Amino acid sequence: QVQLVESGGGSVQAGGSLRLSCVASVFIYGTYCLGWYRQVPQKERLGVAVIYNRDGEKYYDTSVKGRFAVSQDNAKNTLYLQMNALKPDDTAMYYCAALPCGTIVTSEAIHWGQGTQVTVSS
Repeated sequence: QVQLVESGGGSVQAGGSLRLSCVASVFIYGTYCLGWYRQVPQKERLGVAVIYNRDGEKYYDTSVKGRFAVSQDNAKNTLYLQMNALKPDDTAMYYCAALPCGTIVTSEAIHWGQGTQVTVSS
């Protein structure tokens, strides 16, 4: 049963923008906190932007601060990642994750989406 569905990835030139979306099932959205993670081949999956509690507090990796913005639409059970000023180093598979609120640790994620590829060319 698919519970997290990402969309919005693609190819863009450096400096461009993309917006990722993650639609969650009602159960997932109401039970867990959600976040975005990314992974490149041969490297571990790392947190990019996470809304880690019910007050809406957000974590951003230092490499994306000021460029990426995570948000959610409760009416649509959807998490977004607005990515601006993209760099080639942002190239990765981006995953939506559902985690227990209060953590951003990758290994503590309970559910993962299938991923959406983001490729930034120089």
